[in-house]
Amino acid sequence: MKHAYIIHGWGGNPNEPMLVWLKKELGKNGFNVTAPKMPNPEEPEIGPWVNKISEIVSPDEEIYFIGHSVGCQAVLRYIQTIDFDVRGVVLIAPWMHLDENTIEEEGEEVIEAARPWMETPIDWRKVKSRIVNQPVCIFSDNDPYVPLTEVDMFREKLNAKTIVENDKGHFTSSDNITENPTVISEILKLK
Repeated sequence: MKHAYIIHGWGGNPNEPMLVWLKKELGKNGFNVTAPKMPNPEEPEIGPWVNKISEIVSPDEEIYFIGHSVGCQAVLRYIQTIDFDVRGVVLIAPWMHLDENTIEEEGEEVIEAARPWMETPIDWRKVKSRIVNQPVCIFSDNDPYVPLTEVDMFREKLNAKTIVENDKGHFTSSDNITENPTVISEILKLK
């Protein structure tokens, strides 16, 4: 049985329009789908987020992950802890660092919450070894939180297929994004 897990981002929830649409479309395509509300999304922490994923994933299924923003990091950090394979991973606006504008706008609280996510290393080799199909990373050319300089890092560290879309912002409803056909197209290519 194919099971897709959708992990939302910082300050997000599984009821965001794009994530609800993805869940519905994946269901139409034969996936069981789980989209949990992650712990304390306003101040996300690595341990509780990885533990939450660990609680819901059943290793005896064909596992696919879709992450958004910091949810992408949670997925990667979970995968580095497992001893079984994941069929596929699609990362939407994979957030890794705070940019200077965000630091200026958000202040010290956000910097402190973000620090562990930015400073705790990811075992990229272990992550890559656990993903059966080539990972896919989807970026936007006007994302205020994820600069296009991250594209090369994901190509280098994960050998990811990278897609840059136009004018999608951070792929949120405030960017008028309520659907993401690219995710469905890419995940259906994974076998």
